[in-house]
Amino acid sequence: MCGICGKIATDKEHSVRPAIVRRMMDALYHRGPDDEGIYVDARAVLGHRRLSIIDLNTGHQPISNEDGTIWIVYNGEIYNFRELKEQLAQGGHVFSTNTDTEVIVHLYEQYGEECVSRLRGMFAFAIWDQRKQRLFLARDRVGIKPLYYVVTGDSLIFASEIKALLVDPSVKREVDSEVIDIFLTHLYIPGSDTLIRGIKRVPPGHYLIFENGKVKLNQYWDLQFANNSRNGNAKLAAEELTDLLRKTIEDHMISDVPVGILLSGGVDSTGVLSFVVEQNDREVKTFTIGFDGEQFEDERVYARIAAQRFRSEHHEMTITPRDFLEFLPNYVWHMEEPVCEPPAVALYYVSKMAREHVKVLLSGEGGDEAFGGYQNYRNMLWLERLKQMGQTWQGVGKRIFSECARVSRLRRFEKYSFMMNAPLEDYYYSRTAGPFSFFNRSKPEMYSKEFGEKVRNGCSTRYVHALFAHMAGKPLLDKMLYVDTKTWLPDDLLIKADKITMANSLELRVPLLDHRLLEFAAGLPASYKVRNFTTKYILKRALDGRIPEEIVNRRKTGFPIPVESWFKNELKDFVRGILTDRRTLERGYFDKSFLQALIDDSSRSGDHVPEMFCLLTLELWHRCFIDAPATYNDN
Repeated sequence: MCGICGKIATDKEHSVRPAIVRRMMDALYHRGPDDEGIYVDARAVLGHRRLSIIDLNTGHQPISNEDGTIWIVYNGEIYNFRELKEQLAQGGHVFSTNTDTEVIVHLYEQYGEECVSRLRGMFAFAIWDQRKQRLFLARDRVGIKPLYYVVTGDSLIFASEIKALLVDPSVKREVDSEVIDIFLTHLYIPGSDTLIRGIKRVPPGHYLIFENGKVKLNQYWDLQFANNSRNGNAKLAAEELTDLLRKTIEDHMISDVPVGILLSGGVDSTGVLSFVVEQNDREVKTFTIGFDGEQFEDERVYARIAAQRFRSEHHEMTITPRDFLEFLPNYVWHMEEPVCEPPAVALYYVSKMAREHVKVLLSGEGGDEAFGGYQNYRNMLWLERLKQMGQTWQGVGKRIFSECARVSRLRRFEKYSFMMNAPLEDYYYSRTAGPFSFFNRSKPEMYSKEFGEKVRNGCSTRYVHALFAHMAGKPLLDKMLYVDTKTWLPDDLLIKADKITMANSLELRVPLLDHRLLEFAAGLPASYKVRNFTTKYILKRALDGRIPEEIVNRRKTGFPIPVESWFKNELKDFVRGILTDRRTLERGYFDKSFLQALIDDSSRSGDHVPEMFCLLTLELWHRCFIDAPATYNDN
């Protein structure tokens, strides 16, 4: 696990100063404190920071082919590199290291751009082909590893993180108003854009070629929902899934340093632990976190049950509102994008604890997107069934939801009554938001007149609507899973997972996002994922008897964190102070009276906490990257 960066001049008339790339490498120190390396050519400079995981002695990067005409900097892990190395060696390629990095170099020599289709793992890498004077950037299928780039007047600059790009003075720090609108629509930023105009993400499952001053993006992988009949027997499908999980998790244990488990006490992470223990003779280390306050039930109870069942060396810690507050500025610095993810703060502290014991962590991230684990999948399926029963039942459904909303005063019930007359494409932006969320209902009153005129109607949901168009004719659940796998997963969850663990120089692996598992799940009937009121049906069946029954049957809670209580009590003054500060108000994004009313209402009732967290991180992001760029450290 590492940090990569580099700069390529557009043509032979321009050159790159190595000092710029060295400064970019310094900005990525937390991603690789063990080693550094740089390659310098007239037109190309590649930089690398290394976190040593495999081949600790000979894995120094950049690495080249035999004659020094192809050079690579790489971040990630390739789990099938040994098989690939054996095939390439039989074809005459000569290796000087035992790393997976060198395998990619020779694979590129052999197959060119098609090399990426042969890799199984998580990766972001850059290859400079000296003979062709061509840069080749590639990102893994799902987007586990980040990769950003920007094209300036005379170069293309790339890096694992945005802060490294901003080191270069040729990169302008201009905020994109439409992306702010996209962020407030979804509570994260789906797609390839970022808040800084011109800085882009290489999309998951894509590679980029920069040659003769031109950028060309190509997609090499997409998730296909075949709904084929090879898994028509649920018992056989569960057995096949068990075998696939066993092999996948075994591959993800490849390491020359200690590996631990991030244990939430849920089905996914407990399932991962069960296979790790099965294949490991040494005692496994597990880690979880809880929160200060007796009134809040966190995940430690279930994590302890799992740890006791599998006899792991279990570690846990507690964080307080003060811990949460103290990390917020560095949360923004590490995340680089104002993603609405309060649990990321908890992830920082638990990974910091884990780093004292291990250098690699496995987690259960991705199981919900692969196997239909979120409750909204079940809810939407039932809603669609009600709609298909005809106008009479639609009317009954609307009245039921409206009455529930009136009695409970919860708008989540009211939104279902509106959905009764709307197609899925119009209300399912992703599992985090929709047209009935607070921000999306309030935009006309929320934005200032000047800012509202800068935002084009319909722009914020254009990317998601394109994904739905791609899935036209597919079953409802497949549509939702596809949208979430292409948006919420890479652009929210995986950004958090990578950047927050790397803040502590810790590698996080996500075996449930191995593309073979994703493809297997995508080929299953919808009823194998959500069956009546049961989510993740086939995964639970595959793990039945392997993990404690109370974990299999527990209600889905996500990663609970008492941020609602903290925002209403311990953190109330801090939040109000930031959002009512003159600097915040003078940015001109929001109507001042609306913002003040929102703050007052939230302080009294504790409502709108996700929205308040979004506004808070948006302002802290401006202060970190626009007002006083790169002023926060890694402590």
